[in-house]
This record gives sequence, structure tokens and C-alpha cells, in this order.
Amino acid sequence: MASVLVPVAYVIIVFGGLFVFSFFYRKHTSTRIYEPYFPSHPERNAYITLLQKCDPPASDALLKSALVRRAMADVQRVLRIREDKPALQNLLQKGSIGDDLWNSMLNAEKELEVEIMEVVAEANSFVEGWGQVIFPTANEMLANEKMRAVFERTAEARSELGTKLVLVITDDVAPSSKPSNGLLSPSVQAESFVSSDGEGSGKKTKKRK
Repeated sequence: MASVLVPVAYVIIVFGGLFVFSFFYRKHTSTRIYEPYFPSHPERNAYITLLQKCDPPASDALLKSALVRRAMADVQRVLRIREDKPALQNLLQKGSIGDDLWNSMLNAEKELEVEIMEVVAEANSFVEGWGQVIFPTANEMLANEKMRAVFERTAEARSELGTKLVLVITDDVAPSSKPSNGLLSPSVQAESFVSSDGEGSGKKTKKRK
């Protein structure tokens, strides 16, 4: 009988210890404050500041523009989380990162969901149904800004390349009357030969007279 109770007691002690450890660990991590995954949200702060402005109050056009900018920042954060989440999950499984970064990203994801709902509600307060299209509009505006930035960088690169080519061509085509070895160039030698030949023929004609 004792031989049966010993392994049973061992199993109870092991699983009981694991249960107590997991309980206190979850309680500790649930009350822990993690470092924010994203920095502050200046677009949201700017919109709230304009919304609270009373003397004089901000115009609807200005508020709508600030709300669209806020939605554009939210779209960028959604794309960032979609890109980072699979990579962080793989790193967490390999043990390359700790739980702090992963939990910080999960908290940022939950906060972003609340933020999106607030933006949709604010958009509908201006125009009914605008909340359904504000994020697609913000996504298109972000794509247009990226394309414009690419075109500007391309134009700058072409201008720099053209300037370099002009400098290289100018250096290559620059005439040099005296080479480094001290000898005259072929064109200068030909000119000197013709001039000397003309002088000799002139002298000969004078003697014949």
C-alpha cells in the first residue's frame, strides 16, 4: 500500500507546486506595467487639443483634417503590428526575446483596437457613414505620400548623377598643351612646323631677288 501512495503523493506535490507557481506568476504579470510598444500618439493629441479648443473653436474642416491624420497614423501602426507579430512570435518560441516585449506588443494591439473604434465614432459624428471609409481613405493617402517620396528621391538622385557626369566629362575634355613628360602635343608640333617652314621659304625668295 505504501508503494502506491508514494508515487501518488509525488505527483500531487509536483503538480500542486506547478499550479501555485503559475497562479502567482500570472498574478504578478497581470499587475506589471510594460514599456509601451509605440511612442506617444502626437496625431491623436493634436486632434484632442483642437477638439477642446473653445476660444475660438476649431473649424470642422480643420478637425476633419486632423482626424484623417490620426487615422493615417493608426494605419501605419496596424501595418507595423502585422509585420512585427509573426517575427516576434518566432523569436519568443526560440527564446531570443523575453515575455516583456511580446506582452508590450499585445497591449499595443489592444490599445490600437480601442483607438480605431474611437476614430470611427468621431468620423461618424461629423458625417454619418464616414467611419466606414475613413481608414481606406487614410490608407490611400499613405500610399500616395510614399509614391511622391519615391519620385522626389528619384529626381534628387538623377540631379546628383547629372552633376557628377558633367564634372567627369569636363575633366576628361579639358585641353592640355603640355603633357607631363615636357613634350609638345601633336597639334602644337604641327603648328610650329608650318610656321617655321613658312619663314624658311620667305627667306629663300628674298635671296633670289
